[in-house]
Amino acid sequence: MPEVEQRRSGCRGHCRPPPDDLKRMSINDAALPTADRAAETLALPSWQAELRAAVRDPAELERLLELPAGALGLPAGSAFPLLVPHGFVARMRKGDPNDPLLRQVWPAAEELQPAEGFSADPVHEHGLAAHGLIQKYAGRALLIASGACPLHCRYCFRRDFPYQAQLAARADWAPAIDALRGVEDAKEVILSGGDPLSLSNRRLGDLLARLADTAVTTVRIHTRFPIAIPERVDDGLLRVLRGTRLATVVVVHTNHANELDANVARAMAAMRPALTALLNQSVLLKGVNDDAETLAALSERLFACGVLPYYLHLLDRVAGAAHFDVDEARGKELVAELRARLPGYLVQRLAREVAGELSKTVLA
Repeated sequence: MPEVEQRRSGCRGHCRPPPDDLKRMSINDAALPTADRAAETLALPSWQAELRAAVRDPAELERLLELPAGALGLPAGSAFPLLVPHGFVARMRKGDPNDPLLRQVWPAAEELQPAEGFSADPVHEHGLAAHGLIQKYAGRALLIASGACPLHCRYCFRRDFPYQAQLAARADWAPAIDALRGVEDAKEVILSGGDPLSLSNRRLGDLLARLADTAVTTVRIHTRFPIAIPERVDDGLLRVLRGTRLATVVVVHTNHANELDANVARAMAAMRPALTALLNQSVLLKGVNDDAETLAALSERLFACGVLPYYLHLLDRVAGAAHFDVDEARGKELVAELRARLPGYLVQRLAREVAGELSKTVLA
């Protein structure tokens, strides 16, 4: 089965899968006849094959982009390694060391420079997790469905999250579901990670079935997979999404219009009929999307793909990401510019997560 990089992250918007997931993943996410099991490793689903073949070597990424060796500087030697699928690399501009997609994934040396106010737990959620469940806001609970992701975004606020201790999938989800039943008035569960679509279709279907057996009415899936590896939106996933009684919202994470190629557009078109809503959230990132023209192009391209813009997050101040930081005043200026040139439904709400607050803080 494919190797999946172990995330210490969770993209906003982020390993080998945990043993329970690894045991349950198969070619078609269903039990294979005995005679077919020997062929399993020869015929991986396309998304798993794409993930296994992802670029993990910085020098290889430079070669693929036709950049001279060392053009991007020495890569940071951190515990958060490079991981980027070839399909995502193909959307980067060759020969451009400042490509906005490249900048999101390159382990730059700046990551190793300490910065005041940046920490391993910027939203103070490590201490809130129990059995893979985090409850910060009334009526909602967040479930850490997986510690794996298809892409390592360098600004990820869960780079150092204790996934090994806080995976909800343990014991077939039972402790997490029990904890969820104890959350008063929980009507919505947010599946996060990592990336919940790192789960096989069968495992995801099992989880949705367990959630449907609670008082929960809505499931929200936060994912980078349809952007990083659009092949993840396969027939099996669509059956799972259509097969639950829960109102299902998918929030993809895209920061630049160049991420949205024809394959991604097809994945969005395939998902939309199975969902209650299809939204996008972005992070405002220096050198990636910190100008009004880029943000407007992103909103327009999202709408062309059938996705509504949702939040534009100010950076969660995670250690290693200070070089992406854009200040609040500049964020407000950008949103004002967007309001002057776009219809209101295409203007993302500028927001920041403040530890201890009862909801996200909307700034503009």
